[in-house]
Amino acid sequence: MAVLNVLNAIWTFFATYVLQKAPYMVGFLTLLGYCLMGKKWYDTLAGTLKAIIGMLILNVGSGGLTSNFRPILAGLKDRFNLTACVIDPYYGQNAVTAGVEEVFGKGFSQAMTLLLIAFIVNILLVRFNKITKCRTLFTTGHVQVQQAATAYWLIMFALPGLLSNNTALMIVMAVILGAYWAVGSNLTVKPMQELTEGAGFAIAHQQMFGIRLSYIVADKLFGDKGGKRKIKKVGDMEMPGFFSIFNENMVCTAILMTAFFGIILAVIGKPYFVETQVLTESTNYVWWCFDKSLNFAVYLAILQLGVRTFVTELTASFQGIADKLLPSSIPGVDCAVCYGFGDSNAVTFGFLAGLVGQIIAIIILIVAGSPTIIICGFVPVFFDNATMGLVANEKGGLKACLIIPFCSGLIQVFGAAFIAGWVGLANYGGYLGMFDWDTVWPLFTVLMRYLGYFGVAIVVIILLALPQIEYMMDPEGYFLITEDYDAYVEHVAKRKK
Repeated sequence: MAVLNVLNAIWTFFATYVLQKAPYMVGFLTLLGYCLMGKKWYDTLAGTLKAIIGMLILNVGSGGLTSNFRPILAGLKDRFNLTACVIDPYYGQNAVTAGVEEVFGKGFSQAMTLLLIAFIVNILLVRFNKITKCRTLFTTGHVQVQQAATAYWLIMFALPGLLSNNTALMIVMAVILGAYWAVGSNLTVKPMQELTEGAGFAIAHQQMFGIRLSYIVADKLFGDKGGKRKIKKVGDMEMPGFFSIFNENMVCTAILMTAFFGIILAVIGKPYFVETQVLTESTNYVWWCFDKSLNFAVYLAILQLGVRTFVTELTASFQGIADKLLPSSIPGVDCAVCYGFGDSNAVTFGFLAGLVGQIIAIIILIVAGSPTIIICGFVPVFFDNATMGLVANEKGGLKACLIIPFCSGLIQVFGAAFIAGWVGLANYGGYLGMFDWDTVWPLFTVLMRYLGYFGVAIVVIILLALPQIEYMMDPEGYFLITEDYDAYVEHVAKRKK
């Protein structure tokens, strides 16, 4: 009994302070990888600390972007008396926490049990990747918590018959969520390896299907058609005179954010921020708006520094894990990691195009008298659309960078309004609201709600079939792209001849 208590205490500590904390999860994987590689203790310690600190820096950047935008969202909501659902992962997680016991009679702690079992499913699918063709381990712990919470609600809503059987409920949930983690992040391998020229990571976030869809659409509709069409990328833009300042990422971000949020803050007005004690009466409102806008550029620069700090250590150490435990695999990491690659201005253009799409969609909902009104959240509008814009620009240029995120913004709002209103999460003020959870997961929920266990089988078959289909399209290059990117490039060149 004493041994079991000790083991339980160790696991509880690990689950609380490592598994659910992305920096320490990344640090643990880096430590494990270097140990398996037989690195000297001081190299292992240094690499582990750099990975953790890099992720902490990235979190400062991400958190700063989020906290900078939330008062503006709150102002829009309060100023115009909108009772609405905020599409934001943290609002979504809070909504599940607030309503799950009232609606389903279940505790939120079970969502964390779901996280653990689903993670084990992800590991098993990658461990047997010669059969499953899954090559990526989902390592972003904070995203796993958010997704486990929302999946917990959606699957209980879709399969109410399982509420009386906790074991069956957890198994069904874990298989679906674990397969989504493994398959979704696996879909981003090709886009990320091409974008980063073989940096050795995939994306494990909330828009994994969206990234691959952006890659395909940008290539097929806007791509160079095998050299037959010249595409103009964001970085190729020839801007006359002072417009050339947009070639500098930080300057571009600062100017665009000042112009855009200056309008929004002017509409909200200083009295609101004084009433909510964000400002004092003596504060110069124009200068405060300017300072607030510039902070977006600051936090984006911090975020990119964090990426450069940890990604090298993680990908290098993960080779030890791949060689010993998970062969032919790479880590799935936060989508912000890719912002250090490609054309950095595409991040800003993608974000703004997506934001315009969201605003238009919200206006349509209001005019149409939708029972669920969406308030845009910064995390979906930035991280979804910036990531898709970056990928789209790489494959299809400027047009793809603007059109694809714009369409994504429409989809985010309409999809979230449908699913959040239908399953009841809108009643608790929030929904996860990111691309995959406005498209793929509503489809899964519909299939399971109306087809029951047959729907569950269809969802699992769809997920597990995707890596198999991708493998059959290029059996020789499928694992080569993660094992030896230079050899993969040569392989692709030979196929084109």
